[in-house]
Formats: sequence, C-alpha cells, structure tokens
Amino acid sequence: MDHRHPAGVPISASFLLLSTFSLLLSSPLAAQDLPHLDRAAGSTQLIVGGNPFVIFGGELGNSSAGTAAQADEILPRLARAHINTVLMPVAWEQIEPVEGKFDFSILDHWIEQARTQHLHVVLLWFGSWKNAFSSYAPDWVKKDIHRFPRAISPDGRPLGILSALSRENQDADARAFRTLMRHLHEFDAQQQSVLTVQVENEVGILGGARDHSVDADRLFSGPVPEKLLQHLREGSDWLPAEIRHSWNPKGSTWRKVFADHAPELFTAWYYASYIAEVAQAGKAEYPLPMFVNAQLPAPLERPGEYPSGGPHPLNFEIYRAAAPPLDFLSPDIYWPNFEYWLQRYSDRGNAVFVPEARLDMGPFNAFYAYGAARAIGFCPFAVDSLPDVENEIDAGKNLLTQSYSVLHQLEDILPQAQREGRTRGLVLHANSLRPTQTVSLGGYLFTATLARSWPARTLLQDDGAMILLQSGPDEFLIGGTALSITVSADPDAKEGVGGIASVEEGSRVHGEWTATRRLNGDQLDQGRRILLPDHRAVLLRVKLYTIPGTPTAVD
Repeated sequence: MDHRHPAGVPISASFLLLSTFSLLLSSPLAAQDLPHLDRAAGSTQLIVGGNPFVIFGGELGNSSAGTAAQADEILPRLARAHINTVLMPVAWEQIEPVEGKFDFSILDHWIEQARTQHLHVVLLWFGSWKNAFSSYAPDWVKKDIHRFPRAISPDGRPLGILSALSRENQDADARAFRTLMRHLHEFDAQQQSVLTVQVENEVGILGGARDHSVDADRLFSGPVPEKLLQHLREGSDWLPAEIRHSWNPKGSTWRKVFADHAPELFTAWYYASYIAEVAQAGKAEYPLPMFVNAQLPAPLERPGEYPSGGPHPLNFEIYRAAAPPLDFLSPDIYWPNFEYWLQRYSDRGNAVFVPEARLDMGPFNAFYAYGAARAIGFCPFAVDSLPDVENEIDAGKNLLTQSYSVLHQLEDILPQAQREGRTRGLVLHANSLRPTQTVSLGGYLFTATLARSWPARTLLQDDGAMILLQSGPDEFLIGGTALSITVSADPDAKEGVGGIASVEEGSRVHGEWTATRRLNGDQLDQGRRILLPDHRAVLLRVKLYTIPGTPTAVD
C-alpha cells in the first residue's frame, strides 16, 4: 500500500493551485463571477450572479436521483413547494461504472430539468464514503481490496470503509471528482445551476474511534504532524472546551498531545487530509464553494458509535489545518437540540448551512436558522416524500411549503437584514425546558410562548416558531406559526412603555406589501399580544410605538 506522508502534506498541492490559477485566467468567467462566499463582517453570504442568494432547500432521499425519469416527476413538485434549491447525490459508482469511462447523462438531465423548473442544485459527492461506509464506490473499487484497502476494526476485521490512509483510494476518488467538476465547468459554468458541492458524506470510522490497520497503528504511535501542532499553538483558544483543558502542546505522539481525544483527532486529521486533496482536485477544474457535512453524535454516544473523525465541533481545528480547500463545515441535525448545534457551527465565522435536517421539524427550524443563526441555507431531508402542492388547499396541508412561502417573500431583504443584525428567530416545543423565550430587536423585547386555546388554555400545536425582521423604525415583519407574542420596550434601549400600533396579515410580492387582513380584537387578544395561528404559517407586518412611562410589558 502507498500511504500518505504522516504530515499529511499534499504532494500535488502546488501543482493544483497553479492549475486553478491558470483556469481562472483562461476561463471566460472570473472567479468573482462564479458562486462564492462573501465573508464581510456581519454574516457570510452566498453570492450568485453578483447578488446574495438564500438557499430555501431540500435534500432528496438517497435513492431518489438514480434515473432521469425521477427528475421529471420530482422536480416540478418541489418547485411548487417554494423550494429554490435541490440537494441531490452524485454517486461515484454511477458516473464511473468502469474505471476511466464516465457517464454524466443522468446528471445532465437532472440539471436541465432543474433549469426548466427555475431551481438551483447542490451536488452531494458520494465518493469514497457515505454515512461512513463505502457503498457508493464502484464495483471495481469494492472488489479489489488489495489495491483499494479497507480500514480495520479493533478485532482485526476489514470494514466496509475505504482506508483514509491509502494513496490509491485517494487518487482514484480525486480523479473521478476532478472529472466530474471538469464536466460541470463545461456543462454549467454559464448557467450556474449548481451552486456548491459537498465532498463525501458524513465521513468517519464506525466500530471504533480509529482505523487499526498496521499502518494506522504505526502512525498513531508516531509524532503528531508539525503542521497541525503549529496551527494549534497559534490558536489554542480556538480549541473547543472539551479538548483545551487536556491537550499538551509540548507532547509528541497523538496520545501525549491529545490524551483521551487522540484516537478521534487522529482519524479526523487523515480524513480531512484525504478530503482536502479530493476537493482541491475538483477546484482545479471548477472552483465552486465546497463543504463537508457531519453526522452528529446522539447524547452520550462515543466515537465509533457515531462516525469518528467527521467534521463536528470537536474536530473543527483539525479540518481547518488539514483542509483549507473546504469553504465551510456543516451539520446534519436530526436531534432535538437544533439551536445548540447551529450555535456550535457558527464558530469563527463558519457559514451556517444545514444540508440535512428532520423533515417534520423543518417548518419550525427554518425560521430559527434564517432568523437567529443567519444561515445561508436550510434543507430538510427526503423532501421528495412531501405530498404534491397543486393548489391552495394542498398548500394548507403542508406546513413546510407554507413556511418556505413566507420565507420566499423575504428573500430580497433577508441577506442584508442578516448582515446588519436586523433579524431574530426562535423555536419552541411542548417538551422544551424553556417554555418562554425573549428576543430583543429595534428597542423592543418580543416574548413568545406556544399558542393556547381560550378559555381551556390547551396547547394548539406542539411546536411553534418565528422569524423576526426589522423593516423600519418601529416596524417589523414576523413570519411563523403557533406563537403568542407580547411586546415591551427594551429597558436597555429606550425608556417608556411599548405598545402595538397595528398588525396586518398579508404578503410581499416584488417588495410591495399587500394586506389581506387587518388584525385586532380577538386576533390580538384585545391589543395585548401578537398571535401567530396554529397549523398555518403566515407573514405579519407589525407597527409598534413607545410612550413615556415605566418600561413594563403591554400585558
């Protein structure tokens, strides 16, 4: 086996960087004309066609993009659901069924159908790994365990996981990915239907915290690469608290430097180094933004029970040191503590993008993601399983479609509002430890609880959420569902008593507000609170006022 150097330094990095530079000089599109990230102060933005673009996305099921016919059936349905971007897998086994012979016909049909439906695409490269395993590698890779070695379990068994230490594995993956990105450049650079590319999927070792092959054991017993140590010495404050208290910068071997975290960080280094070369090979052909995603641990799970070595917060600095070609790191969030994970992935200016999330919680978590975390995109999983939306009656049965409809109406002003700190968001659950939440914006405190019936006071819906956007002095747009919101003057911002001047339910089309109902009476609890209806997502325009007096709540 031909293994990478222990330092993990890509031998071909300089050549690939020169190739990228040459590409940009010869391409009719300059780098700034391609989809890219703008990391100016305030929030990261995805720039498409020169303008900020917010991904209101959905990821397809793993087996939903394998034929051209599936595109014809699925994509029109998703376009009607107010989704503007589809995340779809591209399987290595499908585009390179025979080594060196590529077939992009199905992918091209999907992209063409997406254009027809005015949809964008994020490609998910299912190359060496998908959910840790290597089930999407071609047969000619799977069958040749000597040329393409596997990781080894603690008891000595080969796993169904390609070794991240193998140069042969890495080179074959990088060649396929480079060819894919070259084809995308030729097929899509002018139209720019494809916005970003995910490199691999939920990587990591299962069954143990690290590979136990002979070569892995040797490397684990050897020194930590100086490149990594230097990165951490320069920014030890960046280390997460879980690691910072026990790491030893004067150590030499993995165990002496990282103590009990050593097996997972060792694994992360070699996965990140492998992925870096795959990503750089692709960027040399077509430098779209690229990212990796993490399968997050459930509470009390140990490394190896979840994919050890993936890009979750424990390993952020490992990936930053080993994989500079990656533009951001993303979480796949299926656990209830959605807000916690988004806060972790906001670390050090990382672009917040959720490529996978629970479909049933999508209508609620979307409002939080865009309002509180200032996300560039949010994408519930298996959106192709949603019922079709052909009319308003169908839309009324699909809360995700309603939520995306509300968010779609804000897309022209949302990026700038995010950047200027004029957005907030929150999500509440019946079983939440915090039944009431308060956010401050524009000199006011907005305190939300789940909506209840009157007079029985029973919950109308188990989950509720909102996005809050300040659209002018004392004026706000509120989108969401199933919340009761009181307003008060923020004593840290102004003196007096805050009140509700008016509330309208309506819509924004091309930046113009149209009111469909002016709310008062029972719909505002006699002017004491703003009510977002249950089982329906709406957009409200709210005007507030402040009068001199003691700053107490309106209620």
